[in-house]
Amino acid sequence: MALSTIIRGTLLLTAASFLSKFLGIIYVIPFNALVGASGGALFSYAYVPYNILISISTIGIPLGVSKFVSKYNGLGDYRTSQRVLHKGMSIMVVTGAVAFLVMYFGADLIAQWSVGGNEEGFSSEAVAYVIRLVSFANLIIPAMSIVRGFFQGNQSMGPTAVSQVVEQVVRIVFLLLAVYLAINVFHQNTAVAVGYATFAAFIGALASCVVLYVYWRARKPHLKLRMKQQKVQPAQITDKTIIKELLSYAGPFVVTGIATTLYQFIDQFTMVRALTAIGQDGKVAKALYGIINLYGHKIITIPMTLSIGLSLAAVPALTRAFFSNDRKLYLKQINQSLQIVLFLIFPASVGIALLGNEAYTAFYGTSDVLNLGAGKLMMWYAPVALLFALFTTTSSILQGINEQRFSVISLTAGLLVKIFFNIPLMHAFGAKGAIFGTALAVGIATVLNYIKMKHALKFPAQQLRKRAMLILIFTAIMSVVVLIVKFLLGFALTYEDGRIASAVMVIVCAIAGGSVYMILAYKSTLLERVLGNRIGFLDRLMKRKKD
Repeated sequence: MALSTIIRGTLLLTAASFLSKFLGIIYVIPFNALVGASGGALFSYAYVPYNILISISTIGIPLGVSKFVSKYNGLGDYRTSQRVLHKGMSIMVVTGAVAFLVMYFGADLIAQWSVGGNEEGFSSEAVAYVIRLVSFANLIIPAMSIVRGFFQGNQSMGPTAVSQVVEQVVRIVFLLLAVYLAINVFHQNTAVAVGYATFAAFIGALASCVVLYVYWRARKPHLKLRMKQQKVQPAQITDKTIIKELLSYAGPFVVTGIATTLYQFIDQFTMVRALTAIGQDGKVAKALYGIINLYGHKIITIPMTLSIGLSLAAVPALTRAFFSNDRKLYLKQINQSLQIVLFLIFPASVGIALLGNEAYTAFYGTSDVLNLGAGKLMMWYAPVALLFALFTTTSSILQGINEQRFSVISLTAGLLVKIFFNIPLMHAFGAKGAIFGTALAVGIATVLNYIKMKHALKFPAQQLRKRAMLILIFTAIMSVVVLIVKFLLGFALTYEDGRIASAVMVIVCAIAGGSVYMILAYKSTLLERVLGNRIGFLDRLMKRKKD
């Protein structure tokens, strides 16, 4: 297949993934307006265990199917590719059914652990209800993901890209429409409305299956023809060998993929208990959980989405360079990956922290900011985005140099820190103690990853340190600019004036601070050194201004 076709397919998949994530961030604005902070907490109680189980039930096998299909297609062995698909599908049907049964019949137990005996706001029965409704998605998503992996293995990215976007759009439309009708037309309570919101995962998955089925019907004659015309002898491997090879991909990919969700899962079982133990009202404690783990988390993922994509784009080249023993190239790729994360996410997270009240109000209104201190929580939570991004990037680098198993060790260490320190930190600092616990845990896991990478590769960190220092200086200057602009705007606008005023403040401060940061980075050549040929348009723009 032509290289241009592969690149085009990869770009299509990347764009679809970005659009899907963007929609997943934006929909929480109207969702919050409909159900509030407490409804967000109830939604998180169902979605956090669902995300964990859906990740475990797929256990990295779609990636394995994609790789093996690509391998056997390259050998002209299309019959074995079909066998890989069928075996992968069989595994996914079983694991999906098990995940459904665990979640559906374990809903009462998960709900009781989550609520912790505190029935203020909503009962354990309400939590169990929303968990059961989201559990149905486990029946079809694992098998659906296998079909996507098969198409990707055939270098056909369109089915995955289109089905991802359709799934997200249908899920969000159903979710918002169902919640609106439940509350405003049928006058149901919040628990019923949030239950419909979680069931939207199943509806979105069905829509994705329809898209994939249409593609499958269209491609089926071509697939049959290839098998009929196959000239090579099919590989002599048993079903057991295929399953064993597919399962060998499981552990590291699953664990690092659900790292953030695991930290939220610990909060789900400890946050309300800890806050009520120090005298916090139970209903308020649940609302604070929703603010941190759903609404606030959506905001801090905004800068992460693009920057992690740019950073991880270097990982395939890193893997090739490592296995071809091109030390100079793979060290360059590692440096660039880490520097992109620091360059983009550090100033963005600092900016969100400085505009915590304004950012939260622009998304969700003033109520939670004035009554629950959501803006101050955002100020503490925003910098954690950098730690999440660095953990993801360092884990991917370890994967690229065949040290992916260490990511499991580092994440385990981080989870143990979160488990042991989460409650004491909340006793000492209140709701923001949960944020401190996450920051400490993710920070330790990231440091361990970095130490392992440095030791395994004898990684020279001088360049990274120098550029990190420049980023720190430029971010400090940017912060001063943001604070000055915020102060001046404060004479006419405040976050208490509502969403529009807050949005204006965020946009103006972001433009002012971001412009200063980018100009400093460009003039110092830091921008060019970090992003490389990605900034060609800036060079052309500057030349036009000089002319």
